[in-house]
Amino acid sequence: MSRPRPRTIAIGAALVLMLAAIPFIPRGDDDEGAIRPSDGSKADAYRPALTAGISKVTPAMQAEIDRVVSEGRAVGRIGSKASAVDLADQLVRCADFDGQRYCLGTGWTDATQAQVRERMTRAARVAERSGSTRINTGDLGPAALLEHAARMNPAARAKAERAELEMAAQSVAKVWLLRHQIQGVPLPADFLATHPEARVPVATTTRLKPKATATASATPTKSPTKSPTKSPSKSPTATPTKSPTKAPSATPTASGTPTTVSPPVKTRADYPKKFAILDKTHVAEQTRTYWCGPTSMQMIAWGWQGTAKSQDHWAAKLHTTSAGTGITDMVRVVNQSTGWDDKDHAGPYVTLDIGDWKFKQWMLLMMRHIYDYKAPVVLHPVLLKRFYPYLDDDASGHYQVGRGYDKNGKGPTTLSYFEPWNQQRFDPSEPYIARVQWRQAYKSYRGNEAHFQHNVGV
Repeated sequence: MSRPRPRTIAIGAALVLMLAAIPFIPRGDDDEGAIRPSDGSKADAYRPALTAGISKVTPAMQAEIDRVVSEGRAVGRIGSKASAVDLADQLVRCADFDGQRYCLGTGWTDATQAQVRERMTRAARVAERSGSTRINTGDLGPAALLEHAARMNPAARAKAERAELEMAAQSVAKVWLLRHQIQGVPLPADFLATHPEARVPVATTTRLKPKATATASATPTKSPTKSPTKSPSKSPTATPTKSPTKAPSATPTASGTPTTVSPPVKTRADYPKKFAILDKTHVAEQTRTYWCGPTSMQMIAWGWQGTAKSQDHWAAKLHTTSAGTGITDMVRVVNQSTGWDDKDHAGPYVTLDIGDWKFKQWMLLMMRHIYDYKAPVVLHPVLLKRFYPYLDDDASGHYQVGRGYDKNGKGPTTLSYFEPWNQQRFDPSEPYIARVQWRQAYKSYRGNEAHFQHNVGV
């Protein structure tokens, strides 16, 4: 029997080394140079994370976007004398993305298209009958919301609708996670295979370039400056406590593809007693009665960038008019102009209908956003005295910046938010309203539910 030649041995050894290296390949810039298994063998790759990154717009999603926009184009120009019913039927249209429903101007919802249209019509009729007796602090009321879209020429409206729907489609994985982890909605069996952006990151074996970390602080006094490429260093955050619940391992199917497994579900008890984000000195009061949107956006961006841009600047970006600002524009600008939407914070912000949420679910959403994501909430209540006792008069729909909570022992849980509205600025005879508020969370929840859209930006 002849012995192998030295050259044959060398080639064989090289092949062994190459085969051994195949499962570990660099993933590119998004993984910051990490080398990790490429065959999906680690169970961690098939555990849902607390939030998700940007979802890919699939051909099916694109076809749905095209359908909804095409239906809008078919409407053409809308007459100025169209009734609220006609406007709702023509302008309120919904898309189905991967099993979740998104309605233009309203956001992600469990309501049907017919129900959203009826809700809008009813609210507009009530406003017409009662007249405008409340001061408009700055969100778009039902009639203004419909009229704003109706006044646009068909081409501009189609462009705006397409941009809104594309942004929504890119956030569908996050919506699924929120529904699952807070409402208990089961995830599709192939969810994580379809949406790898929602997986827990696989533990790395080698890191080619170090990643800087920031000093932790429960109430950061300085936030990172937003970079033009939307990839800033991680903002100062508090170090979260370890969740007591351990996530199960993934279970392979007969085909060898791991199925989606439930993540650890956090409850109220898993969160610290009290927690707040954002520097309490980075606040401002709105300088126009209808600028709660630009002022809230000013404070949200201030918390990220560390510098305050003018309310005029944000009013332009939000397309604010004297009628106010739309909630979907608030979410759009948070995603475009800050880094609160990155994978280390909240993921892409969404407009979420919480009309069928219980208070405990809503409060858990607040805790998750503030403590786990270290990111502010776009609160969207109706500003009524029964919910906000510091008011001298009832006002309209409104925006505030959610930024803290206190479980308060056996007492009522409180929510902290930045309040842009100071009635005294516009009527010196009325009481002053402070920017930093700690108020009963249940009343904020009720104020949120009482708004005709009952949605938030998270």
